[in-house]
Amino acid sequence: MVGSIDNDFCGTDMTIGTDSALHRIIEVVDAIMTTAQSHQRTFVLEVMGRHCGYLALVSALACGADWVFIPEMPPEDGWEDNMCQKLSENRADRKRLNIIIVAEGAIDCHNKAITPDYIKDLVVSNLGFDTRVTILGHVQRGGTPSAFDRILASRMGVEAVLALLEASTDTPACVVSLVGNQAVRLPLMECVQMTQEVQKAMDEKKFDEAVRLRGRSFENNLSTYRLLSSQTARSELPNSSFNVAVMNVGAPAAGMNAAVRSAVRVGITEGHRMFAVNDGFEGFYKGQIKEIKWGDVGGWTGQGGSLLGTKRTLPAKHLDKIAEQMRIHNISALLVIGGFEAFESLLELYEARAHYQEFCIPMCILPATISNNVPGTDHSLGADTSLNAIVETCDRIKQSASGTKRRVFIIETMGGYCGYLATVGGLAAGADTVYIYEEPFDIRDLQANVEHLTQKMKTSIQRGLVLRNENSNENFTTDFIYQLYSEEGRGVFDCRKNILGHMQQGGAPSPFDRNFGTKVAAKAIQWISRTLKESYKEGRVFTNSEDTACLLGMRRRAMVFQPVVQLREETDFVHRIPKEQWWLKLRPLMKILAKYKTSYDVSDAGQLEHVTRVRPKESDASAGN
Repeated sequence: MVGSIDNDFCGTDMTIGTDSALHRIIEVVDAIMTTAQSHQRTFVLEVMGRHCGYLALVSALACGADWVFIPEMPPEDGWEDNMCQKLSENRADRKRLNIIIVAEGAIDCHNKAITPDYIKDLVVSNLGFDTRVTILGHVQRGGTPSAFDRILASRMGVEAVLALLEASTDTPACVVSLVGNQAVRLPLMECVQMTQEVQKAMDEKKFDEAVRLRGRSFENNLSTYRLLSSQTARSELPNSSFNVAVMNVGAPAAGMNAAVRSAVRVGITEGHRMFAVNDGFEGFYKGQIKEIKWGDVGGWTGQGGSLLGTKRTLPAKHLDKIAEQMRIHNISALLVIGGFEAFESLLELYEARAHYQEFCIPMCILPATISNNVPGTDHSLGADTSLNAIVETCDRIKQSASGTKRRVFIIETMGGYCGYLATVGGLAAGADTVYIYEEPFDIRDLQANVEHLTQKMKTSIQRGLVLRNENSNENFTTDFIYQLYSEEGRGVFDCRKNILGHMQQGGAPSPFDRNFGTKVAAKAIQWISRTLKESYKEGRVFTNSEDTACLLGMRRRAMVFQPVVQLREETDFVHRIPKEQWWLKLRPLMKILAKYKTSYDVSDAGQLEHVTRVRPKESDASAGN
């Protein structure tokens, strides 16, 4: 298993520790953003990565940096003037701060090092901007591991054991890793050879080759960053004459703003006019629609909640007025970023195509909800930020009992009927038991859990953690479970209960959600552009096929556009959850870690594969990393 904050090992999308390092970097960048804005300053930040620019690239994507220097993609000759010109253009655009991110291994195309101080001197002498250098150093290695890293490491640990158990004396040494959302096994020597080839390509100045060898995830990040960072002059843009609307539907989720920013900027780059709809479908039928420009979404990546405003209102009751607004603003495509309501909304609009030709346009949803309960995707935008909030709180709650007598905490999480937050949060926080709706439980299970915990508490273990999803059972409420554990544990441990509530929905988006939002939105707009071209006939856009009303989701190792009509079969609409959910396979792991005797389903274990060289362009699996 590769543990490295640099994410510099070929064959894996994410190494263990990378996500936590990004958390540290983004915390610092967010803090710097506020001071830089009030002082109109330019900041040059050096992040780790002597041989690999992953941390620099992803943090630049996640904070919307003005310029980034990475070893794999040195700037061309004359970059000094280009950079200064871009910084002064941004200032002229009323942008109060400039952020430049430098990997410690940054070089120019003659393999000469580019240092933060050199950049600072350049900006001061050419532009006279007040410039500061911050070198993050070993801060990046420290701190508590993020939720993503805890889950990644737990899943990889299991995979490694399964690989060892299956191996024979002549099985090649292998690396277990993650591609998209799927565990894979790759021969160690192939990965090492490829990692060495990256360095060789860089030494020989074959930089495009180096980027390709780094793999799909790295390439994706780089192409998205390029798309978003260069504002082409209006005259040079392709003129598409299409109006594309972007909106948020459902409850707020972290990462929504990053997705809107990315969609708006990529849309403008593709030549469309972008329109923002405020307050979901309620704002749509009331006509709260206005054109949104490149500069309007500056600094949105790090903002939590939904800046466009979002409502749970579904469109069905207002189809007439919505169709009328689409006519007035001549909307040719629609991008909806939201949760289960967004999915239901798109189904309603698809059904309404028979009666309203205004809805016969390309429509796409990006799933964004903390509950992760939308069909057609393994991860929805906002769930990672929410998991981090849960894990951080559980850590603190457990710590509050250190030094006291034995104590069990009963914690209630959100998620509607979907047990994702409770289960994955429980795995990351080290819970003893997690109660969810998808795995029915009765009084015998409760009794067994209490007895198991009581036995554990009689040993040296001081603290217990029990998580309960808010809708896991209408009669076995959080109060009931609290009272049951208090009574049965009397004399052994005492209990406290906590309902986490809306703190799970707020806060600044995690690096994963900023990045995931940025990349899926860019991909969705590119799909919209292609679909618009295909459905433009006789001077107007018209399409009523089911594959033009899609949901973009991560399925195992690929990002796929799936017609919402086909996803209807996979959905339990009463409880608002998908009928099949991948994370249920993690539950036995959690029980084993809590010292229950249970069997582990190995059907999902990875098979030994080979490192693939040039991958086909289309299957951009790891948009999430």
